[in-house]
Amino acid sequence: MVDAYSVRERLPAPLATDGVRVWPVSSLLHAIADSLEARFNPVTVQGELSGFSRASSGHCYFSLKDDQGQVRCAMFRRAASLLDFSPRDGQLVELRGRLGVYEPRGELQLVVESMQQAGQGSLFEQFLQLKARLEAEGLFATARKRPLPVMPRAIGVVTSLGAAALHDVVTALQRRAPHIPVVLYPASVQGAQAAGELRSALLKAAERQAADQVDVLLLVRGGGAMEDLWAFNDELLARAIIASPMPVVCGVGHETDFTIADFCADVRAPTPTAAAELCAQPQTAWLAALEQAFSRLQNGVDRQMQAASQRLDRVAARASQPSHLITRQHARLGGMAQNLGHAMQLALEQEKHKLESLSRDLPKVLDGRLMHSRHRLERAQLRLGMLDPQLVLQRGYAWLADLDGHAITSVKNTHPRQPVRATLADGQVDLTVAARRLI
Repeated sequence: MVDAYSVRERLPAPLATDGVRVWPVSSLLHAIADSLEARFNPVTVQGELSGFSRASSGHCYFSLKDDQGQVRCAMFRRAASLLDFSPRDGQLVELRGRLGVYEPRGELQLVVESMQQAGQGSLFEQFLQLKARLEAEGLFATARKRPLPVMPRAIGVVTSLGAAALHDVVTALQRRAPHIPVVLYPASVQGAQAAGELRSALLKAAERQAADQVDVLLLVRGGGAMEDLWAFNDELLARAIIASPMPVVCGVGHETDFTIADFCADVRAPTPTAAAELCAQPQTAWLAALEQAFSRLQNGVDRQMQAASQRLDRVAARASQPSHLITRQHARLGGMAQNLGHAMQLALEQEKHKLESLSRDLPKVLDGRLMHSRHRLERAQLRLGMLDPQLVLQRGYAWLADLDGHAITSVKNTHPRQPVRATLADGQVDLTVAARRLI
């Protein structure tokens, strides 16, 4: 514990101007830091992770927040190396550390010494619940996903006018396919109103599809924390994506970010730029294919003309000397008979070689498949053994039931003096409920 006297002793003497104490910035920050150290530290706090990132040095930086506030946190490499789980945004955790002031920016900062899980965060829990419900309805089914058009007449983009994602998409399309028009349907991509605006933009795109000739729609925005991307986890927006008359490519956030919109879209792209590249083949590829087709067409016409000329010459020669035609036909027939004999002999030899090869390889193939099946059976037996409830009982757990054998899973299902039976790893114990307490 640091007392006020020792704090004052470490601070530079403040300047006095007209009787008013004037603090140098660094001295004020030192005083605040010492006050925090004296009053709070060490401190344990619980909240949701937000904006979690791990630097190449191994240090971790993030915010810890609840419904009404947040605090910046730093967890240095030594403490981060002791974590027994992988932190992620939205996760509810309990931190132990020391409050201080990050003096270069004058910010309150919690230096985390340990972190443990405290259940899922509310946002992440909402995300998982909605995902499970929509998946059960079949909204994520692969069978209903539509293929992207090979050569779209126009590409629609739903995003904010000020979003960096819009610049990335337009730049990628101008580079790859400058001949394809881009139609923008603006909408907010963050905030309470964003989900409604995104739905309205999708509806507008559907209503104007015939007029705008849009064959594919891009739903994009840059990366961010879970709360920044929350508009893309809206249920009504998910259903609007499913109802879109044109395929939807969702490119929201970075490669590791997933939203409900990603699962509902016909194609999920890791970034906005990748979304643009997926629906627009490079113009150079189309020009090369067109040039190749033209070259093949020209060569084909030339070959047809040459073949026609040769046939005309042969017909003219046969018409002038019919006996020569009969002679050539006899010679041709003899050559065909000889070639047929050689071909049949060659085919028989090839089939013989194939049969010999199959005879040699068959035992190896059968042995390999038998070994593979045996390994699969052993793995299945191992997994089945791991599911044995007896293993759970051997770790000190017990199966509690009434005398009729019905499992007791709640305190509410018991009453004082009720006889119960506990099944342990090596037998059963008859017990009586003395009292019950709800947690």
